Amino acid sequence: MSRFFVALLPPQHIQDCANEIKQYFADRYASSGAQKSPPHITLQPPFEWADSNVSLLEQSLKKFASGRKSVPVTLNNFAAFIPRVIYIDVVQTPELMDLQGDLMAYVESDLGIVDQVAQTRSFTPHMTVAFRDLTKQNFNIAWREFVARQLHFEFKCDRLTLLLHDGKRWNVKSEFYFVS
Repeated sequence: MSRFFVALLPPQHIQDCANEIKQYFADRYASSGAQKSPPHITLQPPFEWADSNVSLLEQSLKKFASGRKSVPVTLNNFAAFIPRVIYIDVVQTPELMDLQGDLMAYVESDLGIVDQVAQTRSFTPHMTVAFRDLTKQNFNIAWREFVARQLHFEFKCDRLTLLLHDGKRWNVKSEFYFVS
């Protein structure tokens, strides 16, 4: 069994910017947990899947993606899950919210993947830059710094990304392109 999750990854220049912010949190606030994955917006939280059956998982995600259109994504400033996580805020557009809801329903019906926690709370799209390893004290200091900091990017996301955990960090396993 391996651990996977499904996400949207921004273009490389936005990943580079987010990685610089993650490095800043590691250097300044001793929070390096967010560096264990590429910058992303989680659509399907981590789940276990049999290594012998990864091709079925990939075929299913390819089928889902092939019926979807590119999704406009807007990153706008910073927000937090108090008291431990700081993230780049993602605007909750109808297209993004529909994509996430449709994907969760699809992987449940097609693959039997169910995330009990995600089913009990609303989807808050975000791109984490400081993770749960941020102490409460450092969170309070960092949040005062980032609450008013401005950041704005807009892009069209044209693919789903499947990430695989190697025991230390998350890596891109495969990508599934939308039709347009």
